[in-house]
Amino acid sequence: MLPRCKNLVLAAAAAITVLTLALAACNSQPAAKPVAAAPVVPVPTVVHTEPSAEVTARNAEFAKIIQPFLDQNCFDCHDAQTKTANLNLEAYTDVSGVAKDRTRWELVLSKLRHGDMPPSTEPRPDPAQLQAVTHWLATEFDREDKLAPPYVGHVAPRRLNRTEYNNTVRDLLGVDFQPADDFPPDDSGYGFDNNGDVLSMSPMLMEKYLKAAEKIARTAVYGVEALKPTSYTHQPWYIDFDTTKEVKTDYDETGLSMPYALHVTQRFPVEGDYDLTAILRGFMPVGADPAHLGFWVDGKLVHEGYVTERYDGEMNGLSDKFRAHLTAGEHWLAISFIKIYEGLPPAYGGPNPNQSTQRVGKSPTEHFVSNLVVTGPYNQVLGPTPESLQKLYGGNPPQGTPDATRTRQIVTDLAHRAYRRPVSDKEVDELVGFVNLAEKDGDSFQEGLCIAIERMLISPNFLFRLETDPPPGPAQPVDAHELASRLSYFLWSSMPDDELLHSADEGKLTQPAELEAQVHRMIQDPKSFALVENFGGQWLQFRALESHSLERKNFQQYTDYTRMSMQQETEQFFDYIMRQDRSVLDFIDAKYSFLNQRMAEYYGIPGVKGTEFRKVDLPAASHREGVITQASVLTVSSYANRTSPVIRGKWVLENILDAPPPPPPANVPSLKEEEIGVSKTMREQLEAHRANPVCASCHARMDPLGFGLENFDAVGAWRDADGNFPIDSSGTLPDGRSFHGPNELVSILTVDKDAFAECISDKLLTYALGRGLTPADQSTVRRIAAQLAANDYRFSSLVLGVVNSPQFLLRARAEPKP
Repeated sequence: MLPRCKNLVLAAAAAITVLTLALAACNSQPAAKPVAAAPVVPVPTVVHTEPSAEVTARNAEFAKIIQPFLDQNCFDCHDAQTKTANLNLEAYTDVSGVAKDRTRWELVLSKLRHGDMPPSTEPRPDPAQLQAVTHWLATEFDREDKLAPPYVGHVAPRRLNRTEYNNTVRDLLGVDFQPADDFPPDDSGYGFDNNGDVLSMSPMLMEKYLKAAEKIARTAVYGVEALKPTSYTHQPWYIDFDTTKEVKTDYDETGLSMPYALHVTQRFPVEGDYDLTAILRGFMPVGADPAHLGFWVDGKLVHEGYVTERYDGEMNGLSDKFRAHLTAGEHWLAISFIKIYEGLPPAYGGPNPNQSTQRVGKSPTEHFVSNLVVTGPYNQVLGPTPESLQKLYGGNPPQGTPDATRTRQIVTDLAHRAYRRPVSDKEVDELVGFVNLAEKDGDSFQEGLCIAIERMLISPNFLFRLETDPPPGPAQPVDAHELASRLSYFLWSSMPDDELLHSADEGKLTQPAELEAQVHRMIQDPKSFALVENFGGQWLQFRALESHSLERKNFQQYTDYTRMSMQQETEQFFDYIMRQDRSVLDFIDAKYSFLNQRMAEYYGIPGVKGTEFRKVDLPAASHREGVITQASVLTVSSYANRTSPVIRGKWVLENILDAPPPPPPANVPSLKEEEIGVSKTMREQLEAHRANPVCASCHARMDPLGFGLENFDAVGAWRDADGNFPIDSSGTLPDGRSFHGPNELVSILTVDKDAFAECISDKLLTYALGRGLTPADQSTVRRIAAQLAANDYRFSSLVLGVVNSPQFLLRARAEPKP
């Protein structure tokens, strides 16, 4: 065994060397801190010669359209004497100044479009005149961009984030135990955790990679090792009896929406049998029927049990248990009562019924599940999974030791997929060498294959998305394999599949028709749900629901099941728009959503039964339209104990209108929480806050949007009053438009569909590139948005606009360090 140990040490040493090189490459540039907005990067100045007649005509347009507007609306603050914000607009007398100071004029255009300027305290410009100015500026920028080389920007080599690592290991080797969950959390930049500037490498992460590689390789080749049965205990969130007596919630017919129902998701390491034990607390009337329990797995009722109270009526410690065969992976487990008692036991002020009744919704049960204990596995399914055998050997594992040709083919195929590109003979020789060394030391082919796989998994070619910088000069197209990786990690958060890789191998992927066909195929693939979870979850922020802090005692209807259902509603809604190629404007004003019985009752919509989500038309009485009125978004844009018009208004500005406000100044005084709903309304508190001129400009934009959503409480449920005061959900925007309530607010946002088209184009391009956008990228954003509008705002048009952009198809050489 000594030679074998020596070879393993050599393999580990090689792995450490490779990781050290990767760390040096990753840290060759300082890791950026998480950021929220793009830095101000100068837009390249366009140098070209134009006919004098054309310049004269454009100068005439500047004098006719721009200068009168500036004189009427801007010079009071931005003339040569005042220079507010160090901006002197009087200095610009012709079109050449716009081109020379492009970055500044991009900012002017943004301020005018979003109504930030002129200030809300000043008279509003004539709408037609404002439209003419913004159109002229946008047209001028686009004209300049067409005459210049396309701006591409530069994306640093970046490692796979945790989600990408897990998904890539799954698709490469059929291993799905999510090893990256043990890695340090990823930072976020520009709103997303796939940003190349913040995906740094640390010594701790290097150690994690080494440990994960060994476990992944052995799991793929041999299967999960035999596990001893282990117990996992889950506790639901529940309310004290004294508080519960006031609850008047209507429960769905399954019982899963009850406050005392237990809901949990658990990842099971292997396929096998598991014991699920429900431990009860509470009381039952003496002599009553047994408590009728239901166990659900992934929304299906799989077991019913009955528990009889002790002689004194107490149920503390009583339990019901059954054994279920579960596959490896994540499962949703739930336990509730099929029947409950109407009222509470006498000790808690209720009647003492002598028989059980169907759920009537007048009060919660007086007994509940205090713990779910999951124990297992028993009868574990051993050996590699069919998925792993298919990924390793094409479904045809070798019997005994394969010959040299078959060994080389197995290793070559794995490395080709792991590195997402063709591999050289030298690379294959090195990997096959590990297999041969193990066999020479008396170990099996499988042991040698494990070492070769470990070597692949700690290679920079696996851990990083590496692209070759072009030579100095104009940006160059990325090669077919780099394009395949860009596409797969954009839409799937994972490696290219065999079809995409084969298209790249044959050089077809760079052909426009093939690229478009692959995009449509990939959107329809189940793996595109990663775009829902990772892009949608971070853009709309519903991914934060699980960690959202909430004072649940004040929101008893917000159970674990409610939270899970909220998130699933928004995920199903996004997924439907994507797969059905719906208009992205549905995100603003869709008159439908995806609901189960719990969410339908939460929204006051009758006729929806069961745990399954289905498309439901939203009645006007529900006051729901689009994502901003979905409970998931309303909850994550609230505080733990109350709503926040400021946070909700900021959410709309950032994620619907693409007009994020600047960070708040230091030492902003807090609202007087104790007065809200008692002696003052939220509106009165914020009006006093806006009396501060420093705060007024931003709050004039945010607060009205948030007030329009005040009828929804901190967990998205409808309300007509806040404490002692009726809700006033009216608002007036800086441009003078007024509304009352969420439906009229949505109508105004729908009118601003071009702003939303640019917003979602900006967000998706940021996510797809893995870098923050700069002012130089804005002409591309406008082109994607214009293409989107020309194609009825179809989701596929948005994705294709991003994929066909110069930023996605080309790569520019990194700028030299100063």
